[in-house]
Amino acid sequence: MNNSLKTVLLLGVLSGVLLALGELLGGANGLVVGFGFAVVMNFVSYWFSDKIVLRMYRAQEVGPDHKLSHVVRRLAAQAGLPMPKVYVIPDMSPNAFATGRNPHHAAVAATEGTLRLLDDRELEGVIAHELAHVKHRDILISSVAATIAAAIMMTARMAQFAAMFGGMGDRRDREGSNPFALLATIIFAPLAAMLVQAAISRSREFAADAGGAKIAGTPYGLMDALRKLEGASKQIPLDANPATAHMFIIKPFSGQAMLNMFSTHPPTEQRIQALMNLR
Repeated sequence: MNNSLKTVLLLGVLSGVLLALGELLGGANGLVVGFGFAVVMNFVSYWFSDKIVLRMYRAQEVGPDHKLSHVVRRLAAQAGLPMPKVYVIPDMSPNAFATGRNPHHAAVAATEGTLRLLDDRELEGVIAHELAHVKHRDILISSVAATIAAAIMMTARMAQFAAMFGGMGDRRDREGSNPFALLATIIFAPLAAMLVQAAISRSREFAADAGGAKIAGTPYGLMDALRKLEGASKQIPLDANPATAHMFIIKPFSGQAMLNMFSTHPPTEQRIQALMNLR
């Protein structure tokens, strides 16, 4: 199954979990509330996530003469993309991300640590990967997945509080409900949302790696960059908000191990092997 089809199916599953959760916990009204949460959160994320995340990491826009701007301009032209805005994050932990609601309103950001760690070929591989995210509209896909997952968690949390103070729905609904099923739903729906969101993110990373190799004309720069970035980011962890971890080219390390199924990024060795298979 290709990554695009897998992403569509996973988004469908995530949306289905949200609607089923709302209907189970609150009937027709609960379904409407759950859908309303998703719509509002997706709107906010789509229009404002780029400004929020850039400000969160104190990213500073750089001019057209900056080294990073030259790399982005050249690769954007090769990818057939408009020139995105270019930012540098004042942090020595090496990492990079792309943001923006579409290719005409995109931004690419890299940390100071990335610019110091990587040579020109490796930096091109990283930027090409981020431009592939822009070209594939992965920023929108990730925002949709993240906000639906957040809506599921919010709905489950509301159900938890509602159950503590008399339950959701009218008396007839509560008398006919199974309290064990309700408890299981409250516990496992957010877990399922996290798993599906992580799977979507991993799928898009593989696709961006392949797309980046095509834009750069070779997979080798990205392969070497991934090795360097992973090693260096373990030594200098990035103080990243968990809600934005999926955006970075390498999962920000916090010193805590995470099971692969919950990780927003595939294991680096798997990514490198997939790039080797492109040759």
